[in-house]
Amino acid sequence: MLFHVTMDVVIPHDLAAGERVDVLAREKAYSRDLQAQGKWIHLWRVVGRYSNVSVFDVESSDEMHDILWNLPLFEYMTIRVTPLCRHPSALSVR
Repeated sequence: MLFHVTMDVVIPHDLAAGERVDVLAREKAYSRDLQAQGKWIHLWRVVGRYSNVSVFDVESSDEMHDILWNLPLFEYMTIRVTPLCRHPSALSVR
């Protein structure tokens, strides 16, 4: 199943510097692992914002839910998820 996911991040300004460094490092490692597994297939930065647009290829909506809930930055995000299906005019197979 493909999902289009938009994540807007707002990290509190008063978050301790060490905690900020830690959560960002864990987020980077987690996202890279999901990319290496082929689950997080596109990751795009939104220009001028602390946001990204991503496409995930996962087995189920439950798996998508679990992936998002386990993002280290989850508590600092507003997330919008849209399930996708193949368009009949698309040339690509994936």
